[in-house]
Amino acid sequence: MIAAVVVAAIAHVPVIAPHLDEAPYMGVLFVVLTLACLILAAAIAIHDSAVVYALSVLTCGLAVIGYAATRVVAFPMLADDVGNWWEPLGVVSIVSESIVVIGALSALVRGRAVAARAGSGI
Repeated sequence: MIAAVVVAAIAHVPVIAPHLDEAPYMGVLFVVLTLACLILAAAIAIHDSAVVYALSVLTCGLAVIGYAATRVVAFPMLADDVGNWWEPLGVVSIVSESIVVIGALSALVRGRAVAARAGSGI
């Protein structure tokens, strides 16, 4: 899952500068998302916890929702994204972010199952 978070971060780097020029608010969001993904990758490697996995679901889940939203609704200064579902870096990012969401949800479910077994004395 660490690799998927890093891929999500790297996939946004090439589009930061163009978006800072074209739609500065989205460029800033891409910077924040890139940094958040790199921090999450480090956090997963260093501190395997439910909080880290929940933040991974939140961060990458919102990124996937944001991508879909920009393909359905014309955001200010980004109207050309509507309908452009197959933009290559966009596909890479939503696939990697979806892998993170699935992996983090799986880790959270496993953690609860382990805690439930431990609590029941199994």
